[in-house]
Amino acid sequence: VEATTGKAAAGATLILFTTGLGTPTGNPVCPVIKVSTNNVLTQRMNDIIDINTGCVIDGDKTIEQMGEEILEYCIQAASGTIIPKAVLLNQDDFIPWKRGVSL
Repeated sequence: VEATTGKAAAGATLILFTTGLGTPTGNPVCPVIKVSTNNVLTQRMNDIIDINTGCVIDGDKTIEQMGEEILEYCIQAASGTIIPKAVLLNQDDFIPWKRGVSL
């Protein structure tokens, strides 16, 4: 979550958040697009995953095809024709990095 806050603070207008565990995170400053790395996660947590790249591992799509799909999704999200699930679900985590020692 700190990473998305840092990226938004640095001026990012769109964040792609890759996850293999299904971390439900968003950001109040800019949209977060969650990219799943496997089909099992996408099936289990379809309500929070925007893009599934597990089809590349399964051999159903090439890296190039998946890259085109991700780019198209980003363009549509940036133009407002698609709303990422983190925005729809009001996932707006904001946690700045801590300074010093942290447990």
